[in-house]
Amino acid sequence: MLPLLFASATLAAPPQPQPCVATFDESWLRARAQHLARSSQAPVAQIPEPLRKLTFDQYRKIRFRPEASVWHDAGLPFQLQPFHLGHIYVEPVALYLVEQGRACPLRVARGMFDYDGQLAEPPPEGLGVAGFRALHPLNRKDKLDEVVAFLGASYFRALGRGSVYGLSGRGLAIDTAAQGGEEFPAFRELYVERPRRGARELVVHALLDSPSVTGAYRFRIVPGDPTEIGVSATIFPRRAVGRLGLAPLTSMYLFGEKDRRGFDDYRTGVHDSDGLLIRFGNREQLWRPLQNPDRLEVSEFRAESLQGFGLLQRDRQPDHYADLEALYERRPSVWIEPTEGFGAGSVLLVEIPTREEIHDNVVAFFTPDAKLAPGVPARFSYRMLWGSAPQPRDGTSTVVATRLGSARRIGVPAAEQPVDREARKFVIDFASPAPPVNAGGAEAVVTVSSGAVKNARVQPLASAAGYRAVFDFSPGGSELVEMRCFLRRGEAALSETWSYRFQQPRGGGSP
Repeated sequence: MLPLLFASATLAAPPQPQPCVATFDESWLRARAQHLARSSQAPVAQIPEPLRKLTFDQYRKIRFRPEASVWHDAGLPFQLQPFHLGHIYVEPVALYLVEQGRACPLRVARGMFDYDGQLAEPPPEGLGVAGFRALHPLNRKDKLDEVVAFLGASYFRALGRGSVYGLSGRGLAIDTAAQGGEEFPAFRELYVERPRRGARELVVHALLDSPSVTGAYRFRIVPGDPTEIGVSATIFPRRAVGRLGLAPLTSMYLFGEKDRRGFDDYRTGVHDSDGLLIRFGNREQLWRPLQNPDRLEVSEFRAESLQGFGLLQRDRQPDHYADLEALYERRPSVWIEPTEGFGAGSVLLVEIPTREEIHDNVVAFFTPDAKLAPGVPARFSYRMLWGSAPQPRDGTSTVVATRLGSARRIGVPAAEQPVDREARKFVIDFASPAPPVNAGGAEAVVTVSSGAVKNARVQPLASAAGYRAVFDFSPGGSELVEMRCFLRRGEAALSETWSYRFQQPRGGGSP
């Protein structure tokens, strides 16, 4: 996927590659990041024009030769394959291998790549790389699979067992969807520790750099179902930052079963993720279905004590996508659990209009109330789970589908139709971990910021072993309405909270 916010970014050059570091460790990298923060960022680097002009299809035909993989013949559980520079990946990254506390730059020769005739002349030696991918026997003991990749700015992606690439993580987000424009920090140096024989984890360190900050990162990657990545970082601000985004995730949502309006497509759904899940310190769990809006939308969810958040792909039914190539039902969910440095703040969801599935148009991150102060380091850490969606809390029913349409019914006399011709009918399906015998006593609690709700009711849902909440909504002329719904029986909540932003489309028509 090509992130919409990344397409026009101008990134700076990396610091010049260092010679071998005799005593590399986290404290050394933190000291290096702190030292760089005391000066302005290095100027923009240039690579040969033919590499910059490569199209996406041309770039993807340049392949790394498997026999040249790092640790190919070492009998280790991981191998590395660098990415070539070119297309939108034009900022060189210095890649180091760490062994017994000593870090030395990896010498990448052009003979390690098969160019497939995409360049009239071979590129000069010593250009550096765009990033790397790591391989590991993820799905079968006798076959190496790509398990994680670092490529472009501070973007990285990982896979859980049985999944295919979808959404991405980032090291840091700065001023996302802010009026002054977004800043894209980048990993300028990557240090990969040589794993031991039989090791279950791969450790990667990264030096982050941008006009506003530098940073020292550590990634502990444990492949599996799901794949776990422990992230810890120390940030050194060069200047004040308006909107800081911790643990940012970037995904794609084009359309789903609730919002195919304007898409002439044989598929029912096209998305890498279908919702944002948040768990708050008061034990409330909130689900916000993703949308592809008509205009840029930013939603803020206040979290005094955040337990976790993530972009999930809950719909795993292949026939709901009918795409035998993209395999959207196998795109990973990513769940994030803070462990240090988050404090009070908000989870922000940014949704950007798009007409093509090649663009990432959804961003989610945590922004703390505490602001970065120039010269004052900030440390944070969190755990990422890539693969299956997190399990629901005990006894909590979760949203598995959101549908809406006209509240007017075919074949019903006009006198029995809703008075408001703009009224919409909402249908929300909840799956229950403990299948209910019936829906007796279950109540749908619906709140809206404006407009009116009528005919709210709960029905048993055999197909999901759960409940269906149904209600009619009259917007009453409101263009933007925040909506919430959860199920309860008596004083006991039965479900997570469904959260939705209703928008009247520009130019008329049904949402």
